[in-house]
Amino acid sequence: MPTISVPKKGFLDLLGKQYSNEEFDELCFEFGVELDEDTTEEALKLNVEPELKIEIGANRYDLLCTEGIAQSLNEFLGRKEIPRYKLTKATTQLYVEPSTEQIRPYAAAAFLRGITFTDASYQSFIDLQDKLHSNLCRNRTLVAVGTHDADTIKGPFYYKGVPPKDFKFVPLNQSKEFTGAELIEHYKQPDQKNNIGRFVHIIEDSPVFPVVYDSEGTVCSLPPLINSEHSKISKSTKNVFIECTATDRTKVEIVINQLVAMFSRYCSEPFTVEPLEVVSEHNNQSRTTPNFTPRSMEVSTKYINSCLGLNQSPQEISANLKRMSLPSAPSEKEGYLKVEIPITRPDILHPCDIMEDAAIGYGYNKLPKGKKLSNANFVAAPLPINKISDIFRTASAQASWLEVLPLTLCSHDENYKFLRVEDDGTQAVKLANPKTAEYQVVRTTLLPGILKTVRENRKHTLPIKVFEAGDVVFKNEKLERKSYNERHWAAIYVGKNAGFEIIQGLLGKVMQTFRTQWVADYGKASLSRGYWIEQDDSLPTFFPGRGAKIMFRPKEGEEPKKIGYLGVLHPEVMKNFDLPYAASYVELNSEAFL
Repeated sequence: MPTISVPKKGFLDLLGKQYSNEEFDELCFEFGVELDEDTTEEALKLNVEPELKIEIGANRYDLLCTEGIAQSLNEFLGRKEIPRYKLTKATTQLYVEPSTEQIRPYAAAAFLRGITFTDASYQSFIDLQDKLHSNLCRNRTLVAVGTHDADTIKGPFYYKGVPPKDFKFVPLNQSKEFTGAELIEHYKQPDQKNNIGRFVHIIEDSPVFPVVYDSEGTVCSLPPLINSEHSKISKSTKNVFIECTATDRTKVEIVINQLVAMFSRYCSEPFTVEPLEVVSEHNNQSRTTPNFTPRSMEVSTKYINSCLGLNQSPQEISANLKRMSLPSAPSEKEGYLKVEIPITRPDILHPCDIMEDAAIGYGYNKLPKGKKLSNANFVAAPLPINKISDIFRTASAQASWLEVLPLTLCSHDENYKFLRVEDDGTQAVKLANPKTAEYQVVRTTLLPGILKTVRENRKHTLPIKVFEAGDVVFKNEKLERKSYNERHWAAIYVGKNAGFEIIQGLLGKVMQTFRTQWVADYGKASLSRGYWIEQDDSLPTFFPGRGAKIMFRPKEGEEPKKIGYLGVLHPEVMKNFDLPYAASYVELNSEAFL
């Protein structure tokens, strides 16, 4: 949950009332945010301006600056109307060249004309960019914002992918001219006092760098790193050119909309923005940004009333939604409201979001207490897979094994190389930008975590007998989320001898708990329910001739399926994890028993 700091006096002036701490804390609660801290006492000691620190929802980008949260609270209190944002005619173009496909293919831009900044509003403008960069823009990896004094540059503008040594400019707050390659080396130096160096990794390995030029060939910015000193904005700037470059088109449109919505109030014609025509040369398509095309959503009044335990009329619900910046009116569809979603509310994705705002507009404290809200049964019950996992835990504990809880993430080598397995690229979910080599992939087997746990406890008395019931993750490109979780159970026996018969005995104990019998004649005509093991020399993790797959027939007459494997771990595997012992291991897919 992000926390924003607003100047106390200026903010309360915007609200038109000098609230006490208790009153403002109550207002924040009613609106769905939280007053985290009032720095008045500390500020008096340091002789600085007091601030209010307010914690907001991570998806409410419109509340990330003083202007946005003041506007929303005034609408909530009925002191201001919802702004009507307007676009003038687009007179300038931003051409996106095909070369940007290699690095950051999307762009959006806008002008704020006749803007008048004060010290406070100018600082708020800079702060909002920083907050968006660290929040929605994911530290500039998804979107980077550049702001320029429009009077120092001339359109149309060109967004290109350029080799690092083929362009040069004077970056912001510098006096020396750099090429792109020189700039990367400059900001990688540890003695730099700014934070630009932490963004260098985003583009440094790319064959081309993203560069924004004006019509005269002047470099405006090198996103996502830095703007040009030539087009530097200041408090006295009257016309602001905003350009955003991105790897995600949806995110870039949200960012440009938020910026212009918050600060177009300071333009000569309030809430009016001059758009640009963004022309993509690789497909000869163009669009106008920012896009103020209204979104709307129809939501059932019966749905809202049933969720909140109320019996409000459409007009009453509309009044509640208006307090939350959501104007609405009865729909042509009987029993429904047509809700207009402003550009400041990209968090509205589903009727449940509108229902939540209707509850806030009505007042959480006024919702009926003790009233049955629906016919649904809210009695809690464990998921079936959790019941299965508990059976595995109980059976293992009864057999004197201890449960361990390793981390889900591991290094790529631990998941593959250390287990003598090749990565074919089809299974493991890999982190795009891991903070450390220890956490590069999401495990596809429970074995690395168990072996690391044993390694840290290798000085304990032998034998070491531990188990885990936990999730592994596999890729699946056919799914919307491109991956899925699978619950596994695994156990290991570590000692001076492999103890294969002991680990197989544990498997038998677990299967007995599930009332699954051993099938000795699986190769014959018998089709009874049960399990058996078959030697499998295709498992390089196990010692040759000492690995087996576990077969299971869930119902009589059904085709058997492989549900796991067991065997004596290869000495090389044990050595890779610094374990000077022998071990046997078993792992099952718990979901086979559902």
